[in-house]
Amino acid sequence: MAAGLHAPNPDDLLPVAGLRIGTAKAGIRKPGKRDLLVLQFDPGSVAAGVFTRNRFCAAPVHVCRKHLALSQGAIRALVVNTGNANAGTGESGVLHAQETCDHLASMLGLPATQVLPFSTGVILEPLPIDRLLAGLPQALEAARAGEEGWLEAAQAIMTTDTLPKASSIAVQAGNTRYHITGIAKGAGMIRPNMATMLAVLACDAPIAPELLARWLQDINALSFNRITVDGDTSTNDSFLLVSTGAKASSNGAPIDHDAHPDAAALKEAMTALAQQLAQAIVRDGEGATKFITVEVDHAASEAEAVQVAYAVAHSPLIKTAFFASDPNLGRILCAVGYAGIDDLDVQKVDLYLDAVHVATQGGRHPAYREEDGQAVMKKQDITVRVVLGRGKAQCRVWTCDFSHDYVSINADYRS
Repeated sequence: MAAGLHAPNPDDLLPVAGLRIGTAKAGIRKPGKRDLLVLQFDPGSVAAGVFTRNRFCAAPVHVCRKHLALSQGAIRALVVNTGNANAGTGESGVLHAQETCDHLASMLGLPATQVLPFSTGVILEPLPIDRLLAGLPQALEAARAGEEGWLEAAQAIMTTDTLPKASSIAVQAGNTRYHITGIAKGAGMIRPNMATMLAVLACDAPIAPELLARWLQDINALSFNRITVDGDTSTNDSFLLVSTGAKASSNGAPIDHDAHPDAAALKEAMTALAQQLAQAIVRDGEGATKFITVEVDHAASEAEAVQVAYAVAHSPLIKTAFFASDPNLGRILCAVGYAGIDDLDVQKVDLYLDAVHVATQGGRHPAYREEDGQAVMKKQDITVRVVLGRGKAQCRVWTCDFSHDYVSINADYRS
């Protein structure tokens, strides 16, 4: 029941020079499901990552952070399993994540610190390490097909997702044409606090590791860290940005500063691609029927704008009203009021539903009619705009409605 989400066309997914993709059906949780992904990167590839701030973060998150630090971003492979989060598994979970890296590194002839592990699925259950390791040869064998296979990669990292999430953008800089392709997974337990469920963006531009890490923070802040389905921050949230450096830049020099002639176009494209994938996660929110953009304008600061936007986007009362197409819009004003701005002057607040002016000067707009609000709420894509009248800062957050299916999906998740 994805809200306007469509499966990616494999012909639209661009191969990224300098990497190979392989998947396998390892039977991590369910037999016959594609549940293991290995990405291999050429020498010289670099990566940067951001991860969940959940204190019960998963074992692979600990290992990823350690390996990125030890390798200074020089990464040659990553391995992702679905069906088991390897979270809440104590010391044995960390040992299993490390064993995964050691095993794959041995097969590829690499230092283990140049391999990153990722897991997603059920929390508090031991990782079936034997099945995972047994599936690695199949994934490496499949990687011989070449640089394509992004759709299979997106399928291999799905859990409760109804559709795979993958997208590409080409960037022309002088005589150089760069390819950027990304995949993501996520449908529930979505309120990232630094990242999202799992996402990987890869490009073939020669970007210096320090610049890549700084870009990642900026890109994440405008994409994966601006979405919510249910307000829950996962134990496994991870977002990785990889540069293979397989193509020379337009002027032959490494892209190591924002003033490089290729930098602005690349960063803009990466941000756009990350936003596409982040919005796909929301559109595929468990049981979602509506895709809702919450815009907060004229806030005193960006932090204040984000605070108000998430108060609206997290509210179960608001989300269920959208599911019912019920213009009970006082619920939105209520959320704005409890967002935590102690000196908010409600007389200066304006509320819009798409172009419909709902509230002004502390109350209902004189021209507002409930049938106009209901007409908007029956649409699949809806924008809620809150104008605070306090300054020039703004933000945008994407969310979805709550339907009966959200409860059913989560009640039956482990069945």
